[in-house]
Amino acid sequence: METENTNQNKNLSNGASTPQNNPNTPELFKSPYDPQAHEATIYKLWEDSGYFNPDNLPGDRTEPFTIVMPPPNANGSLHAGHALFVTVEDIMMRYERMKGKKTLWIPGADHAGFETQVVYEKKLEKEGRSRFQMTREELYAEILEFTLSNKSFMEGQIRSLGASCDWSRGLFTLDERVKTIVYSTFKQLETDGLLYRGARSSNWCPKHQTSFSNLEVEHEQRVDPFYYFQYGPFVIGTARPETKFGDKYVVMHPDDARYAEYTHGQQIELEWINGPITATVIKDEAGDPEMGTGVMTITPWHSAIDFEIAKRHNLDYEQIIDWRGKLLPIAQEFAGMDIRDARKKIVEKLDAKGLLVRIDEKYEHAVPCCYKCNREIEPQIKEQWFVNMKPLAEKALAALDEGKFTFVTERDERVFRHWLTNIEDWPIARQIAWGIPIPAKVCVDCHHGMVDIDNTITTCTKCGGKVEQEQDTFDTWFSSGQWPLATTDFGGKSDDFKNFYPTSVMETGKDILFFWVARMVMLGLYCTGEVPFKKIYLHGMVRDKHGKKMSKSKGNVIAPSEIQEKYGTDALRMGLMVNNVPGTDMNLDPDKVNAYKKFANKLWNITRFVLDNTGDYVPPVEHTEADTKFENEFLHPMVAEINADMEKDRFDLAAEKIYHFVWDHFASLVLEESKPLLAGTPAERASRQRMLHHYLVTSLKLLHPFMPFVTETIWQELPKTMKDTDLLMVAKWPEKRS
Repeated sequence: METENTNQNKNLSNGASTPQNNPNTPELFKSPYDPQAHEATIYKLWEDSGYFNPDNLPGDRTEPFTIVMPPPNANGSLHAGHALFVTVEDIMMRYERMKGKKTLWIPGADHAGFETQVVYEKKLEKEGRSRFQMTREELYAEILEFTLSNKSFMEGQIRSLGASCDWSRGLFTLDERVKTIVYSTFKQLETDGLLYRGARSSNWCPKHQTSFSNLEVEHEQRVDPFYYFQYGPFVIGTARPETKFGDKYVVMHPDDARYAEYTHGQQIELEWINGPITATVIKDEAGDPEMGTGVMTITPWHSAIDFEIAKRHNLDYEQIIDWRGKLLPIAQEFAGMDIRDARKKIVEKLDAKGLLVRIDEKYEHAVPCCYKCNREIEPQIKEQWFVNMKPLAEKALAALDEGKFTFVTERDERVFRHWLTNIEDWPIARQIAWGIPIPAKVCVDCHHGMVDIDNTITTCTKCGGKVEQEQDTFDTWFSSGQWPLATTDFGGKSDDFKNFYPTSVMETGKDILFFWVARMVMLGLYCTGEVPFKKIYLHGMVRDKHGKKMSKSKGNVIAPSEIQEKYGTDALRMGLMVNNVPGTDMNLDPDKVNAYKKFANKLWNITRFVLDNTGDYVPPVEHTEADTKFENEFLHPMVAEINADMEKDRFDLAAEKIYHFVWDHFASLVLEESKPLLAGTPAERASRQRMLHHYLVTSLKLLHPFMPFVTETIWQELPKTMKDTDLLMVAKWPEKRS
């Protein structure tokens, strides 16, 4: 029975007088290309060469090209998005390395604070344990062991994808070098008056017992009942009656003519949930005449908007719901009840008192939820550390205006500008054990916060009172926001910061433009006066073949390792790149990947044909006029086009063009036209052999950034006379002709 490889070789090699089965053709080309048989060996060859390290690269290289890898979370396996960023960044590195630049790609792993603690808590639940039964130290130690184990596994997966990064410079976001830089920045922010600790409304998850920034809160569209209650002479509306026990301020717009008879500060006696209260009228522009009746009561402890109103008018406020989502004693008979259970009973009580006016059963609204557990976020007033972001954002926007860094797509730049123009202060503390501890003391009496990196403060610097150690950890994004500084050893002993900062490109997912990229720009400028990278390339989301978001619940998650095992890494990389326009989402179709597995085998068979038919080739040889014209008409323009696409970061176009060039032009046209010429005159044969060598070498070089394994495997089997270097990864890139 004939294999696909045999049939393809018949198509590529048969010719009346064409020499076949050259005894010098390596034996491995007589079987189909098997990625599993070669990839690990080839990666070891690259790693052993030392060329991942810019200090070991051959030749005189002076121009640096640097990327810091977005550190994958060290808490599980890589997903399709990881495979995409590794592919894009490795394409950049291999291209620039072949162009003679001093390339450095710094890998890393992220401790991923909250994300990892959530993963580990699920593990504890399966074991019948809970983090609330452990000390912080015990929990931290267990998560550390878990993370380091996963880190090693994850790094193996990155290697398997072909990442040509410098593992000798790898960094973990909990390494001492990272902590030193994070602590230094934290102290400098305090010195410059950009850091403060204060009571503000925070996004609190009752399940995970931590707060989030506004960026980390997801909003879910829901349809819930909206209740209208009689509140003295007013009708108020709410979807959350469980928060209303402490409401004693009624707010209306000062220009609302309907309530002109009521004056600011006026007190009104009225009946409420647990009996008579005294309500106070507050005239404030936050009152919306177009919303409901134009009147609202406020719950400052459990609403960011209400909290701001209370601050403006110096109003007092009280906590109604505890940190676990249960009602406090102010709720009287409802105290201790989960708010989700209490809501209906509270409405029933108000109805019994004749205070329920009506219910809108189809109230559509956006509900803030925890992005991990989907539990409703409970706004809570909490003392936290905040960074004043406006001055940092202004410097970042100025740097963008001055062209100190650019975006690959205009859309991403517009989004970046909009967010920085409307930036909010950043709460950088998280109430979790896993992460970098905040080096600070907090006064027991006045709650003043003091940065204390050296652990020397014993009394409050403001009131002289007793102090306690801060228990919170840094938001992961605060430490990750300084990743380019840490990886290039800012303030350290090596010359990496001097040689490689600012880095060349920041390539990452567009979904973390605000979380990470913008903060790296701001903190990089703040700490060094220079932007951390010169260009920002953002890729989109990897979806399934139908364009749907991958999720475990849908059962449509595609693990990169599964595709690699079935089709090979090169096929996966091509499947991730072709038609993947920068900044847009792409669909990963296994059938499409399978086509690139066949393409790898096509390249394999082309190589066999060339080697079978050029065993007697002895350079130097003059091209015939026809072959010279042929190359000028087809090969050189294609090299020029691919160079142009690569320089514009259109790797999607370059990948597709080289694919069609090899399959449709090289295999289908050139090889077929070569058969009679190889059987022609000695001059025709020698010229065509030279051209086949040139075509194959050029194709391998152009394909190498995209399909490094199969191209390097082939390169290792080529005669030395065909190659300009032993390793394809440092061969000279084909330049366009001037």
